[in-house]
Amino acid sequence: MRFDLLGPLVVRREGRPVALGTVKQRLLLAALLMRPNEVVGTEELAAVLWADDSPPSAAANLRTYVRGLRRSLGGDGESWEGISASAGGYRLQVGPDERDLDRFDAAAARGRDALAAGDTARAGSELATAVAIWRGAALSDLPPHPLLARRVRQWEERRMVAEEDLADAMLAVGSSAEVVQRLRALLDRHPLRQRAWGQLMLGLYRIGDVAAALDAFRQARQVLAEQTGLDPAPQLTRLHNDILHHHPNLAAGPATGAGGSVPDVVLPDPLGGRPEQLPLAVSGFVGRNAELASLHRLLRTEAQEPRVAISTVSGMAGVGKTALALHWAHRVAGHFPDGQLYVNLRGYDDADVVSPADALLGFLEALGVPHARIPSSMEARSGLYRSLLASRRMLVVLDNARDSAQVRPLLPGAGGCLVVVTSRDQLSGLVAVECAVPLTLDVLTDEESLSLLGSRLGSHRLVAEPTAAADIIAATGRLPLALSMVAARIATHPSFPLDAFAAELHAAEARLDALANGDARRVFSWSYLALGRESARLFRLLGLHPGPDLTTDSAAALAGVSVPAVVPPLRELTRLHLLTEHLPGRYAFHDLLRGYAAELVESAEHTDEQVATRRRLYDHYLHNAYPAALLLQPQWAPIDPVPPLPTQARRAATDHDTALAWFAAERRVLLRLVVQAAETGFEAYAWQIAWTLNTFLAPRGLWQEQLASQQVALAAAEKIDDVAGQAATNRLLARAFTRLGQHDTAEYRLRRALEFHERLGDPTGQAQTLHNYCELSYLLGRPDEALAHAREALRLYRLAGNGSGEARTLNAIGWLYASTGDYTQAIASCTEALAQQRHSGDRNGQAATLDSLGFAYDRLGDHDRALRCYEQAIGLFRDSADRYHEAETLIRLGDTREAIADLPGAANAWRRAAQIYDELGDRTAEDARRRLQRLG
Repeated sequence: MRFDLLGPLVVRREGRPVALGTVKQRLLLAALLMRPNEVVGTEELAAVLWADDSPPSAAANLRTYVRGLRRSLGGDGESWEGISASAGGYRLQVGPDERDLDRFDAAAARGRDALAAGDTARAGSELATAVAIWRGAALSDLPPHPLLARRVRQWEERRMVAEEDLADAMLAVGSSAEVVQRLRALLDRHPLRQRAWGQLMLGLYRIGDVAAALDAFRQARQVLAEQTGLDPAPQLTRLHNDILHHHPNLAAGPATGAGGSVPDVVLPDPLGGRPEQLPLAVSGFVGRNAELASLHRLLRTEAQEPRVAISTVSGMAGVGKTALALHWAHRVAGHFPDGQLYVNLRGYDDADVVSPADALLGFLEALGVPHARIPSSMEARSGLYRSLLASRRMLVVLDNARDSAQVRPLLPGAGGCLVVVTSRDQLSGLVAVECAVPLTLDVLTDEESLSLLGSRLGSHRLVAEPTAAADIIAATGRLPLALSMVAARIATHPSFPLDAFAAELHAAEARLDALANGDARRVFSWSYLALGRESARLFRLLGLHPGPDLTTDSAAALAGVSVPAVVPPLRELTRLHLLTEHLPGRYAFHDLLRGYAAELVESAEHTDEQVATRRRLYDHYLHNAYPAALLLQPQWAPIDPVPPLPTQARRAATDHDTALAWFAAERRVLLRLVVQAAETGFEAYAWQIAWTLNTFLAPRGLWQEQLASQQVALAAAEKIDDVAGQAATNRLLARAFTRLGQHDTAEYRLRRALEFHERLGDPTGQAQTLHNYCELSYLLGRPDEALAHAREALRLYRLAGNGSGEARTLNAIGWLYASTGDYTQAIASCTEALAQQRHSGDRNGQAATLDSLGFAYDRLGDHDRALRCYEQAIGLFRDSADRYHEAETLIRLGDTREAIADLPGAANAWRRAAQIYDELGDRTAEDARRRLQRLG
C-alpha cells in the first residue's frame, strides 16, 4: 500500500489507485493517517467527520464508514485488515515508507545530514528528492477542517524548511540562477520567510544583479512591516549591509559544503508551534480590580527586568482563584509571543493528583518535543523543559497546586517567562526561596457580589428588590461559588420575587451550621433543600461514591433504581450546579460539594442504608468489570466473584473493544474503589475488583498502579482469611514486583501464592504461578530452575485440561531453549504452542509465541522468517492493546533489521519502542535510545 497525503489524498495498492468512496470515508482515512499505528479515539474521529454537529448515531455511522473504508482498501471484495478497532478508537497500520510524508521526512533528514557533513552534492540530490514528493497543497481535495488544517500547516512548515535547506545546498554548489527562480516562487506563496529572503538576496548578488538583491531587501522589509509590524531580523539587515559594501564573504564558496557563506536567517512560521493551552475564561467575571492590578504590576516588573516572575494566588476553595488567574491570563496573552502553557494539577484530589513528571510530559508535547525524545525521568524532563523555555517569553499557569514541591519542577529556570500558581496553600516555600509574589484572595466585596448577581440575573431584578438582594449576598458569605449556585437557582424562576429566595436561605440557615471556612455549607444546604425528594436522596448517596466521576449507570446502582428513573434527578442536580456533566454521560462534583454530600449521607441515612448502598455500588462495578476482564484476558484462570445482586442498571461489555473502552473510562474510579471497599468492610469486593482491574493494567505496563491496588487487595484478603484471594493477590503482586525490578520480594510472593494454591488443591493456579516463577528465574539468571518450573507448570496445566495455559507454557519452554542456544528445540516447542493457540483463538498468546519464534529464527540466521514473525507479533499485540510486549518485540525487530543492515528500519522500530516505553513511564526507553545513539 502507498498512502499519499502531500497533495490530493491518493492510495495505491500494488501500484494501482484505490477508489476511496465517500467524502466521509476519505476524511476518516486522513484522520487515521495523521496518527499511523496509534489508536485514534472515536471522539476525535467524530470531530473530524462532523465538526461540532455529531448526530446521535455518530458511533454507528463511524462503524459503517470504517467497514466501507476496509472494503475500499481491500479490493476484490476483501476487507482490508490494516484498520483495527482498539481501546475506544481505531488504529491504521502503516509500514515504513508507506506514507509519502514519511518518505519526504526521511529524504529531508538525509539531505540535512549531508549538509552538516559538507557533502553538498548529495545534500542537493536528497533534498530535491524530498521536495519533489509534494504534489501540491497537502490533502487539497478534502473539505477544510480545523483539526486537519493544523496538521497540514505543520507539514507545510517542514516543506518550507526543506526548500530552504535545498537552496543552501544549491548556493553552495554554485546554482545561484536556479535558486533565484525557485525562491521567487516560494516567496510569492510565503512572503514572511526571512531565511528565504536572505537566500534570494545572496543568489541575486552572486549572479551579478546587485540592484535586485538590494530591492529584495526593501520588499522583505515592506512585507514584514505590513503583515507583522516587525523589522527584518538582524541577520537579514547584516546581509543587506554586506551587499552594499561588497563584503568578500558573499562570494561563492567551494562546492564542498553549505559553508558559512549562507546566512542562517530564520523567522518562525506565525502559524506553527505556539502552544495556547489556556482553558476558557469564566464568563461574567466581575470585580477583583485590586488583585488584577497586582498581577499587572508583576507583568511590568518582568518586562523591565527580564527574569522568571512568579505569582502565587491562594485562598479557600470556591473563592475564585482559577477564575481570576484565567481571566487575567487571557487579557495579557498578547504580551507572551511564544504562547501559554496551562495544567490543572488537581492538588487536593488525593486519588487523582497530577505528578510533576506527568505535567512536564504534557508541557513538552505542547512545545513540540516528539514522544521519542521526551526523557523518562522527572529530573531529565524538567531540565529539557527549562532549556526550551530559557529563550522564550511564555505565560505558565499552574492551577490548583497542592504544595511547593509539586510546583518547583515546573518552574522555568531563566528567560522572560511569567508563572501564575493557584492553590489553597499559601505556598510560603515559593515565596521564601523563589521570591514569588503572594496574592491572597478573600471573598468578594458587597459591590462585587452585587455585580456578579447582576451579570447572571439582570440588574433590573436587583434594583427592584435591593433589600432581598443584600440578604442573599449576606447569606452566601460572598463566596463566588456559593453566589453562582444561588444565581443558578434564581434564574430558573424568573417570575419569583427575590425576597422568596432570601427567606428560603434564612430558613435553611436556621437548620444547618455554617462551615468554619465560610458560609458555603449554608448555601449548599439551601440548594439541597430546594431539591425534590428523589434528587435530594441521590445527592446524599453520591457522597458514598469515591469519584473522580460517575456514570448514569453507577448513579442508578447507588440509588437502587433503573437508569430511566435516575435521569430526572441527575438533570435537576446538574441544572442547579450541584453536579457537572463534564463529559457526555459522566458527572463530577466540586470537591466542596462532594464533602458536603458525604456529611449529609452520614447524618441522614441509617447505617443499614449506607451499607446497602455501598454493596450496590461495589456490586455494580464488580459485575461490570468481571465479564469485561474475561473478554480482555480470556486465557486467565477465572475467579469466583461475589454473587451478583438483582439489578436493573448493569450493562456488561459484550466484546473486546467495549471491554477495553469501559476499563479505560473507569480505571481511576476502580483504583479508588479498591481502597474504599477495603476500608468500609467489603474486603471480598476489594480484592476481586483489583483482580479485574489487573487485566487492564498489566498489558499496559502500569506496574505501579498494579502494585498499589494489589497491596490493598492482599491486606483485604488477609483480613477475612480468604485463601483464594490471598493466592491471587500474592501472584499478581509478584508480577508487579518482577516488572519493577524488586526480584527478592517477587520471589517471596510467588512462594506464598504457591502455598495458597496448594492449600486450595488448585492445579491451574499452581501452574499459573509456576509460569510466573519461570519468568523470574530466567531474569535472575537461573535457566535450569526456570525450565524445571515451566515443565511442572506444563504437567499441571495438562492435568487440569487447561489448553490455553499449556500452549503458553510450551512457548515459555521454547523461549528458554532459544535463550540457551537450542534453537531447533525452541522452534519445535513454539510451533506446537502456536498451532494450539491458533486453534483456540488466543491472539495475545500467538503474539508472544511468534515473538519467541522470531528470536529463534534470528539466532539461526534466518532473518527473513524472523522479521515476518516479529511483524505478525507486533500486529497481534496492538490488536489486544498489549503495549508493553509490543515494545519488547519492537526492540527485537530493530535488532534483526540492524543485523541485515536495514538501519532506517531498525531506527524506526527502536523509536516506536522508546515512544511506548516513555508513555508507560518505563525505564527501558533508555535502552531503546542507546540503540538509536549507536546508529548515530
